[in-house]
Amino acid sequence: MSAVNIEIDERSGFCFGVVTAIRKAETELAAKGSLYCLGDIVHNSNEVERLESIGLKTITHDELRRLHGVKVLLRAHGEPPSTYEIAGKNGIEIIDATCPVVLALQKRIKETYNSSDAQIVIYGQTGHAEVNGLVGQTDGTAIVVEGEADLDKIDFSRPIALYSQTTKSVEGFNAIAAEIGRRIKPGVGLSTYDTICRQVAGRVEHLRKFAAAHKVIIFVAGAKSSNGKILYNHCREVNACTHLVADCSELDAAWLEGAASIGICGATSTPRRLMEQVRDTVAKLLQ
Repeated sequence: MSAVNIEIDERSGFCFGVVTAIRKAETELAAKGSLYCLGDIVHNSNEVERLESIGLKTITHDELRRLHGVKVLLRAHGEPPSTYEIAGKNGIEIIDATCPVVLALQKRIKETYNSSDAQIVIYGQTGHAEVNGLVGQTDGTAIVVEGEADLDKIDFSRPIALYSQTTKSVEGFNAIAAEIGRRIKPGVGLSTYDTICRQVAGRVEHLRKFAAAHKVIIFVAGAKSSNGKILYNHCREVNACTHLVADCSELDAAWLEGAASIGICGATSTPRRLMEQVRDTVAKLLQ
């Protein structure tokens, strides 16, 4: 069993937006010992617990309204304008860690909303933090669609501007755009904007190759990770022996039997140290 090759995918793990948010949190925690964060700083409970152990306090939007004169970190997912308004009224100092890609998308949607009569449609996960921030740029009027079943929400006799949550799949976006194009009334304007983060989308092809190169794949991601579900499914499409775990405790030795090569990879919200812990546990199980 010692000859088994165990490899961690070098391109898996935190995207730059998450890295920036965590660094900002760690810097403030090192200086002050405590910091509020609006929502989970990353969709990985293991990493959230690590930061909470050194003073990070995760709060809800309701709790934000009751705070005054404190510092609050806004995570990479971004926030709607109402959050900034509440902070201003309550004398809250914002540490803004909104991902630049998300911030640029918010601005584009706001500009479209202010300058056009088109319906703004967002291909994304309903209730996702990033999507809530995007919808907030339109005073809550944007239509969120997760799949073709949601397209009945759209008035196909009116102009449409289609955007995407940054972590959705390119294939999914293209399919939605094509279906809207088929349903829209003749002569009605349709503008589609592929606003998917290429650092995320670029991982798909790489991960599919990585998954195909190993007998068994252990995909590490938190239960709340939208990106994790997408990337895991891509791995499973090319390698049926792909298993999703949140951490080492979910590993099953039976998965590893007879495998000469084991690949470990994860989502943009998966910390590198967690993948390393999974690698070390896999090695022990193989002994």
